[in-house]
Amino acid sequence: MPDYSPSPPAVPAPYHGSLDYVELERLGLDPDEVLDFSVNSNPFGPSPRVREALARVPLDRYPDRESLALRRALSAQINLPLVQLLAGNGTAELLWLVALAFLGPGDRVLVVGPTFGEYERVSALMGATVGQWTAGPEDGFTVDSPDVARQLDRGQPHLAFICNPNNPTGAYLPPEVIGGWAMAHPQTLFVVDEAYLAFAPDGRSVLGLHAANVLVLRSMTKDYALAALRLGYAAGPEPVIAALIQVRPAWNVNALAQAAGVAALLDQEHLSSSLAALAQAKTALEANLIDLGWVVVPSMTHYFLAPVGDGAALRESLLRHGILVRDCASFGLPAYVRIATRRPTDNIRLVETLRALRRGQ
Repeated sequence: MPDYSPSPPAVPAPYHGSLDYVELERLGLDPDEVLDFSVNSNPFGPSPRVREALARVPLDRYPDRESLALRRALSAQINLPLVQLLAGNGTAELLWLVALAFLGPGDRVLVVGPTFGEYERVSALMGATVGQWTAGPEDGFTVDSPDVARQLDRGQPHLAFICNPNNPTGAYLPPEVIGGWAMAHPQTLFVVDEAYLAFAPDGRSVLGLHAANVLVLRSMTKDYALAALRLGYAAGPEPVIAALIQVRPAWNVNALAQAAGVAALLDQEHLSSSLAALAQAKTALEANLIDLGWVVVPSMTHYFLAPVGDGAALRESLLRHGILVRDCASFGLPAYVRIATRRPTDNIRLVETLRALRRGQ
């Protein structure tokens, strides 16, 4: 009798933010009544054009396997030819494609952390050897670029993952820094996750470098608020995109997501106004938390870290009051929580709940 028992590498199960419906059921909480500060998406929701577009999608027809309309809309926005663009089922799928296309057993990978755990996970599942350069709280989690350069020199990695702006810290690297690393290490593919770039008012993309060994990943689930549909894209050199296409599943982006993406891209006014309102809401939220005696780690984005002593304990206490924050133990930061700014009324409820918890209510 053949043995069909799975034997995956010893890689920890992923842990992410967002609602855990099993946990909510155990606690007797209605998902619709929980305010979710644990995800970094645009809390003002998608453009109204998105819902109109979704209503017109024929559900009995296969989606366009090449996502042509979406890629054309992206091409017009970021001024890249179609052959340099690939649509994906969220950034998560694109990371899997990167690992499948470019990593094998023993390949060296550098992850600039603390950061999104999927970079290490997809690399390890391909048998790669993962090293990490990690920023610390003593410097406000800023990246020491000369030190990273030294680690690149020592390790000569096959692949390097950089989240910019970073999750969970909100730290941002100017494109010139990453460009310097890429120029000094032409044998390394630099995968730059720009899922949160729109939330950094002064942020600039590394796409402007036009580097032959830099691949950009972006998530439309965050800034365009399309999380339920799962949508993202890769942008980079044609040979790199061609390699990703070789390992891409057929029909990887469903028709609803494609239509929503096109509609969202055509309403830049909604994106701009919602991001401006979000920036104002973040300023007010930070001020209220500081008034409560909190320390807020500086961040270029609408989400930020705060040291609270025991992140998991605070998460649990808040969740019992219908509020979810992200404890950061999975990032190697158990004393921290990450909070993503929501709408002003939601932010007020968070602050009032924290004040009540302090009083022991």
